[in-house]
Amino acid sequence: MSSSSPYYLKGSPMNVRLNGVIGWLARHGLSLAGSAEMSVRGRKSGKMQRTPVNPHTYDGGQYLVSARGHSQWVRNMRAAGGGELRVGRKVRAFTAVELPDDEKLPILRTYLEKWGWEVNQYFDGVTAKSSDEELVACAPDHPVFRITVTK
Repeated sequence: MSSSSPYYLKGSPMNVRLNGVIGWLARHGLSLAGSAEMSVRGRKSGKMQRTPVNPHTYDGGQYLVSARGHSQWVRNMRAAGGGELRVGRKVRAFTAVELPDDEKLPILRTYLEKWGWEVNQYFDGVTAKSSDEELVACAPDHPVFRITVTK
């Protein structure tokens, strides 16, 4: 990847299989530590694309953080402006607004406190215990969306 390309860490075949299982479980009503299956309209295909996510609550707001960087779901979310979260039969439609890098610090820190056991490997050595400067430096690599449930 060139230095001008946005950060994206593609999942290994094992990660892809595990995500498939986590998504299937959420679709069938079993949330692991708060996980959900997100559906967002594909920017090219127009079809709903599904991926497991870890919705994160901070200071009364709900957020989606892309641990792997500028992934396909992030690109689709930028184009669609929202999607759906599903756990079993409970489906919540939402709108999404991407946060600027200078607003991400507290969300990234608390996200890593809760989900670090699962996602630290994608943050290139940055953890919940890292300095503010280190977290701010990694912010451009990890898109964050504030979501608002609409139904």
